[in-house]
Amino acid sequence: MGGFMLYVDGEPYRTLLPDKVLELIRKGCIDAPTLTAKEIGDRSKGNMISKGLIILQVAWFILQLISRAIYRLETTQLETGTLAFAVLNFLTYALWWNKPLDVQCPYRVYWKSTESKPEDHIDVLPNNYEDNVLVTIIKATFGPSIELIGLHVPTRKLRVPTFDGSIKLEESDTLILVFAGVLIATIFGGIHCMAWFFTFPTNLEQVLWRMSAVAITCTPWIEILIKCMDVIMNGIGDIMTAVFMFIFALLYIISRGMLLVLMFTTLRHLPLDAYMTVSWVSLVPHL
Repeated sequence: MGGFMLYVDGEPYRTLLPDKVLELIRKGCIDAPTLTAKEIGDRSKGNMISKGLIILQVAWFILQLISRAIYRLETTQLETGTLAFAVLNFLTYALWWNKPLDVQCPYRVYWKSTESKPEDHIDVLPNNYEDNVLVTIIKATFGPSIELIGLHVPTRKLRVPTFDGSIKLEESDTLILVFAGVLIATIFGGIHCMAWFFTFPTNLEQVLWRMSAVAITCTPWIEILIKCMDVIMNGIGDIMTAVFMFIFALLYIISRGMLLVLMFTTLRHLPLDAYMTVSWVSLVPHL
């Protein structure tokens, strides 16, 4: 949960985003919160030691894969997929190093205005509001990414967005974020392409892996290209653009799912090298 929680008549009413907090302060509806960065950090469930241990463990896993490659031992598809997530872990912890972890209790701000009601200033979805299955899946899949580039995704009253989409970004900042996201997606897909010549139980599984790896590597760039073409055409083909964007987004989801399935199905028949370990690795202390 976390965030700034507006209380009305002693009951939680709505999680407030930064722009809404400032707006209500200017209108005299609430008092300005008195909260320091040190107090916010004190609410975090993580610290430098716990985060450092996780990074060391991930680094240890990567070291083992590098040693296997040096000694020409077989690496499994599951290890390749884990490596892709390990790289993302490094990037995530680097960007979120100072972000408080798992803050559950919000900071309370109380409604004090007697001349107006909260609903006059705040649009909310009721707590019992339920999206249909398709909308729920789309929000879960693309919601954080949409929030990251500065667009607003409607959320329930008492939920804090993964990213604060209320902040208005400059066009240059938005472009940097989009490019960074596409670059990370390319690296993520490219790591899966490292298993291009790995041993697979069947030729069909090898072909499916290659197709899926190429799809998740190239799809983000294709969507950027489609969007650029739409901008150049001054939005003439908005409907067609939306259709193509949806098709390639669906292709990405299917390809990711296919890779996850293949990571485990290929474990049924592994080459003998996959069961061997590098001798010196076992002598290094690790978790």
